[in-house]
Amino acid sequence: MKQITPQELKAKIDNKEDFELIDVREIYEYEDYNINGKHIPLGEVMNNLDKIDTSKPVIFCCNSGKKSRAITIAVTKKLNSDNIYSLVGGVTNYYTEIEA
Repeated sequence: MKQITPQELKAKIDNKEDFELIDVREIYEYEDYNINGKHIPLGEVMNNLDKIDTSKPVIFCCNSGKKSRAITIAVTKKLNSDNIYSLVGGVTNYYTEIEA
């Protein structure tokens, strides 16, 4: 499973790189704080793979990184892709490392 650090994600954002950021948290978590990812709750990801552009890097995020690691593994296996990442420490870590 591949991972990306908050600093690496911030560099991609700053460099305007083309990638898909998918936030798998529940709607109330997403509304509380998000980093502008496409919102697809964890339980709906596997049924909505057609809504994810896998022709470019896909980065999954959640609060702590646990759920995004799990879905990264599942989607990587399902799509047989090596272009799927999990945000280390989730949006909580991103906020602490980048925004705070």
